[in-house]
Amino acid sequence: MNAAPADLPRDGEALKGEELHRRLMKTWSRRPGLIGWLSSVDHKEIGRRYMITALVFFALAGVLAFLIRLQLSRPESGLISADRYNQIFTMHGTTMMFLFAVPVMEAMAIYLIPLMIGTRNISFPRLNAFSYFVYLAGGVMVWVAFILNVGPDAGWFTYPPLSGPQFGPGKRVDFWAQMVTFTEIAALAVAVELVSTILKQRAPGMSLARMPLFVWAILVTALMIIFSMPAIALASGMLLSDRLVGTQFFNPVEHGDALLWQHLFWFFGHPEVYIIFLPALGFVSQITEAFTRRPVFGYVAVVLSTVSIGLLAFGLWVHHMFATGLPRIGYSFYTAASMAVAIPSGIQIFCWIATIWSGRPRFQVPLLWVVGFIVTFVIGGLSGVMIASVPLDLQLHDTYFIVAHFHYVLIGGAVFPLLGAFTYWFPKFTGRMMSEGLGIASFLLIFGGFQLAFFPMHIVGMMGMPRRVYTYPAGMGWETLNQLSTAGAVTLALGLVLFLVNGALSLKGGRIAGANPWDASSLEWATSSPPPPYNFAHVPVVTGRSPLWEERGVLPVMTGLRVDDREHLLTTVLDAKPDVREPSPEPTIWPLVAALIVTGTFIGSIFTPWALVWGDVPVAAALIAWFWPNELEPHPEPVID
Repeated sequence: MNAAPADLPRDGEALKGEELHRRLMKTWSRRPGLIGWLSSVDHKEIGRRYMITALVFFALAGVLAFLIRLQLSRPESGLISADRYNQIFTMHGTTMMFLFAVPVMEAMAIYLIPLMIGTRNISFPRLNAFSYFVYLAGGVMVWVAFILNVGPDAGWFTYPPLSGPQFGPGKRVDFWAQMVTFTEIAALAVAVELVSTILKQRAPGMSLARMPLFVWAILVTALMIIFSMPAIALASGMLLSDRLVGTQFFNPVEHGDALLWQHLFWFFGHPEVYIIFLPALGFVSQITEAFTRRPVFGYVAVVLSTVSIGLLAFGLWVHHMFATGLPRIGYSFYTAASMAVAIPSGIQIFCWIATIWSGRPRFQVPLLWVVGFIVTFVIGGLSGVMIASVPLDLQLHDTYFIVAHFHYVLIGGAVFPLLGAFTYWFPKFTGRMMSEGLGIASFLLIFGGFQLAFFPMHIVGMMGMPRRVYTYPAGMGWETLNQLSTAGAVTLALGLVLFLVNGALSLKGGRIAGANPWDASSLEWATSSPPPPYNFAHVPVVTGRSPLWEERGVLPVMTGLRVDDREHLLTTVLDAKPDVREPSPEPTIWPLVAALIVTGTFIGSIFTPWALVWGDVPVAAALIAWFWPNELEPHPEPVID
């Protein structure tokens, strides 16, 4: 890389080692203290905040799930009232889907993607900080409403007319709809950052054909978010408008259409399932590769399957609506699409099995989670193919069979790989190893408890037990199966607690990990654990799909980036050839200020539409201060061969 102008200090032969580390630490470290912490734009800090916050919401949703199981463990239970039960199951689903599942996957991507592609920070780092504060505010808002007994109570899907002004008086549904607005903004912001980072900041030589499979999964996921989120944004805005200013979008009496909500919601809602699922597939690929000591079998097939799932996910939404009375001729297309999406998923499973079969597997805890995922997801996938059949779906749609199915898909297909990923990348996050013994014990408890909790729901669903009911009469034959499910939920909860205890103990007293304790092949293991604020002292150069296995010595690097200013290398989209040296924004408090003002505006709009009008002024002022040009900031420079 060209070092002109010559008076700027840059990394290279004249500046490396301890002196380079010292100067990069000074440049890339945030200011100390609370203001410095709140101003941070380091992708690793923001990623950790997302992870911790999402796990807190996961724990809260788990408590609600436990209360649901206690209520249903015996017939005619009076433990929870009908009204409170409606709030509990709504908050459980809402928290799991909007405040845990998607954010935690984006959190892992925020932390890992810059490291895996060999860059120093994520694109638009200030937007990244803003997205976290908005996400946090939306989650806190809806949980405070729930604690104050004004939590949403119309289900995580919030169908009109139940959620309309006639049948949903008060502010309960308004808090839900505005929470969706918060999470839309956060998720879309992160998706834009990830697409930009992956396409333009890959290490030299990391062409699209050499990207790690997790990076491919995140790229497809981020694009799905960008194309699906506008549907739920439109839907929640229309619902709020119906409730707050008297429009009639979903009121059939005034020529609106209640089914319009379902079309808009599920056009987002079904891709969301794969937005949660695809990153999990990326976790499985990275873990399988590391613990079999060979590249994943059928790299091209896995990539094409990932892209195919992303495309097919947008053509399935009506299979959530088979019981709504739509024209029957259209059902055949959605049945076919619902069955077809199983094909690319099956291809990936066969590729992982072939990798394990032909490699040298080490059945340590992360790989155990992969095996548990494959077993559980296959069961969930088979039941998914079953309910893609319209006649069977009409019989099972509102029963606990569906509850069993989507928990097998979402917990088995997403949470199991996520727990494996936490174990796998825990050394990178903390610099320490998790306990293998406690890890195996927690895996057995969680895997066994999950099967005991949710498999009986298939049976009780086929026996006719409806979902979304707070109690049931005695003598239906459902008692034993519900008690088994409750016992399984207790076992599952114990396993999750043990997993958290393992993490807490390992954080303080775990074995020191070193840079690459698993002998993995991707670039995040080429830097120290945990990584420094600048990630890499020099930009690594990639010569294959498994750079750390192909370059067993010292990785080749490119030099010439500034050391006294934040700067990273931009590369071309297809072949990752060096293109531009781009300044990276400095930390600032303005993303937090903007998020607080946006939060006040959104919450105020629940009570008066005028809040959106008057809130525009402070929001605009905060954004102007955020983007105000600074002549002292460095400018982009082209790379000259």
